[in-house]
This record gives sequence, structure tokens and C-alpha cells, in this order.
Amino acid sequence: MISWVGFSAMEIFLISLGGFVMRKVVFAGLILAFGLSICALTASSADVSELLERAKKGEPEAQYGLAERYRKGDGVPKNAEEAEQWYRKAAEKGSADAQSSLGKMYRTGEGVPKNNAEAAKWYRKAADQGVPDAQSTLGKMYRNGEGVPKNNAEAAKWYRKASEKGVADAQSTLGKMYRNGEGVPQDNAEAAKWYRKAAEQGVADVQAELGLMYANGQGVPRDYVESVKWYRKAAEQGNANAQHGLGVMYHNGFGVERDDGEATKWFRKAAEQGYYGKPQ
Repeated sequence: MISWVGFSAMEIFLISLGGFVMRKVVFAGLILAFGLSICALTASSADVSELLERAKKGEPEAQYGLAERYRKGDGVPKNAEEAEQWYRKAAEKGSADAQSSLGKMYRTGEGVPKNNAEAAKWYRKAADQGVPDAQSTLGKMYRNGEGVPKNNAEAAKWYRKASEKGVADAQSTLGKMYRNGEGVPQDNAEAAKWYRKAAEQGVADVQAELGLMYANGQGVPRDYVESVKWYRKAAEQGNANAQHGLGVMYHNGFGVERDDGEATKWFRKAAEQGYYGKPQ
């Protein structure tokens, strides 16, 4: 309870008035927020009604948009089965985004029975139209033999298309394929090129691999400073290989001042993740 001792009558009046005004402001704010919510809901319902009308007329963009609404539960109850039906209608009319989304639903079994062959079919249609994520996923499916016969050359082809559009996962895998001679001639320089592109997008495993390549002069000129740079980026993301590699660099004074304390710190971090390599 507030004690009013020591306050003048005018001060008490002003304080009470302030509390009254504040309550009114809060109440008005709640009314406004409620009204805006109702308006947004009404607008969303109107949008869905318009989309549905256009979708029923066979407009692929509207069919895709309606499928997205059903998949996310945006303005309509979330319904994966309904989403699949509208994605399919749009996909059959050539919508690349719908083809890619339909492929994903079949690959994950979302709203439909999981079917990798059907997924690959729709991913390929989207990939043929240049959808980067579909190209990358199709590359993965060929590499793993998911829904299609395993074919590393075909995998590399699709990974390259996605890589050239900046998909980090595709760049990373294409680098690995060149490193190992999977579906392409073994080529460390080409591997380093694609690794670097993925590493610059923050892919830790590739940053660690790039650090190793600079340390050993594989596909790139040997450069310990550059090696430390990439090892550190991966190590700070928790990559155990990079943590160990960075420890080695500090232990030997390669690219950094020799520092046994810093070396031990990174060796310990790697060991805590189960990496028990010895200093080199």
C-alpha cells in the first residue's frame, strides 16, 4: 500500500491522475492491438479467399501460393495433404517452386508417403528450370543413390550447377568430389577453389579442410598464415579437426608465434570432443 505521508494534496492528485491516465493509455493500447489483429485476420482471410478463387481457375502462381499457406498454416489450418494437392496442380503447370516443394514433400514424407523416386522426378523438373536448392538436392540423390541409380558423374553435374549459383552445401560437396576423384578427375586445385567458396559462407568442415590444404600445400601454395586463419574459423565453430590442427600450428609455431599454452587449450578442446591425435 502506498503511503501518502509527506505529499501535498496537489501532489497526491497529480499522482492519482497519472495512474488513471496510464490505465486509460494501456486499455486503449490493448483495444488498438485487438483491432489490428482482427483487421489482419480479416485481411488474411480475404487473401486466402482470393487465392482460392484464382487457384480454382487454374493459375499456377495462386495454386503455389495457396499450397504455401496450407503448408505453413498461414491464414488457414495447417494441412500438408491439402498443400500437396495444390503444389501438384501448380507443378504440373510448370511452376518450378512448386516442383521443388513437391519433391521435398515426397523426400521427407510430408503429407504423402515417402517416395524418393517421386521426389527425384519433381526435383529434376525444378532443377531443369534452374532452382539451385533442387539442383543441389538432386546432386545428393545421385551421389547417394536415393530414388535414382547411384551416379557420381551425374551428381557432380548437378552439384556444379548449384555451386555456380552459390549454394554452400553444393560447393562443399563438389570440393570433396574433386578432392577424392568422385565422378570427376581428382584435382586438389579445383577442390580448394570450391572449398574456399563454401568456407567463405561459414561451412566449418570445409574451413578445417581448407586449413589442412594450406598447411600441406595441396592444391594451393603452402601458407601457414592462411592455414591458421581457416583452422581458427572452424575451431571457433567447434570443429574438432580444426581445433587439433590449430593446436599443432601453435605447438610448432607455424603461422603464429609458438605458444604451448594456446596449443594445449586447442588440443584440450579437440580431446573433449573425442579427438585424441598427437601433436605433430
